[in-house]
Amino acid sequence: MDASGSVIYDLALSFTPGVGPVTLRNLLSHFGSAKAVLEASGMELKRVDGIGNKMSVALINNRNFANEQAEKELDFAKKHQVQILTFSDAAYPRRLKECYDAPGLLYYRGTANLNNTRVVSIVGSRNATPYGKRICDELVEALSDYNVLVVSGLAYGIDSFAHRASVKNQIPTVGVLGHGLDRIYPSENRGLAKEMLIDGGLLTEFPSCTKPDRQNFPQRNRIVAGMADVVIVVEAAIQGGALITAEIANNYNRDVCAFPGNIDQIYSAGCNFLIKSHRAHLISRAKDLEYLMSWEADKIKPKAIQIQLELKLNPQEKKMYELIKLYQPLSIDEIAMKLNLVQSKMTLTLLELEMKGLLVALPGKVFKTTN
Repeated sequence: MDASGSVIYDLALSFTPGVGPVTLRNLLSHFGSAKAVLEASGMELKRVDGIGNKMSVALINNRNFANEQAEKELDFAKKHQVQILTFSDAAYPRRLKECYDAPGLLYYRGTANLNNTRVVSIVGSRNATPYGKRICDELVEALSDYNVLVVSGLAYGIDSFAHRASVKNQIPTVGVLGHGLDRIYPSENRGLAKEMLIDGGLLTEFPSCTKPDRQNFPQRNRIVAGMADVVIVVEAAIQGGALITAEIANNYNRDVCAFPGNIDQIYSAGCNFLIKSHRAHLISRAKDLEYLMSWEADKIKPKAIQIQLELKLNPQEKKMYELIKLYQPLSIDEIAMKLNLVQSKMTLTLLELEMKGLLVALPGKVFKTTN
């Protein structure tokens, strides 16, 4: 065995054929440690729920080979700055640990706190439409006010958009992989993955040299669901990984939200189904998420913006700015109605807010804040 501590035993146990997450948890619960499991006799092993003669023989006969695999994996981890997280590690995602089928071991590269105060998982179609991309970009940009960790699967489409928007808005983001950390799939996301490692990370339950086989991705989805406080489906067809993740999240008693879409669009059908069948809350903007998760009291407001408001805005400008920030984006008609003002009397105020760099005018006389 290696002098690297108990993790070598956890690795060896994870390499035993037939030892899945539930069996592993049962073994650890009974014996207290992976070392004790690997040193147990056949008779002792068979006292554990779900461990019969076949499994006990496999555990005993595979010890030497499992130890060799464990040593190789530990060498890989040391060489590539990979953290190997077990249930006993403080860095192991505590939300995920609550799930009955949580992986007993995770491989992690990165700097993000996997136990961040707020964790949002964003999922959706690999065939994202311009509508889905816009929603995703606007959602992530708005989430920058809430001190969140954004989690997704680093797949094509919505996953990639969520990660890219997070990097752009300096939000830590973690990609959960369906393969080992010796590769990136799809390969087009290598550059994105490299950027994510600066202030985010890459996480997987699969050891190095594990290929991105089809059956790995439903397993990956349970980590995406289990790590989060809330899972948001941006855009999805009626079948696919996003709906699987939403179903897993519901089974874990996580909040699930979905953006509605056009009833004629195939990639809105999944979201509409989740809402119709009461499997997801309907949301249309980050403000709805704030209400659902009761996050308003903890919302982080940058001090620089507060100072800017106090120094540069008259009462009318401040009132209009705060209204737009609360409900953005807002059309000029909506602003007039909410403030009970005539549009002609608002034009100068809106222009002043634009000149001060606090508002952005969008097509169709629609406004949003720059922060």
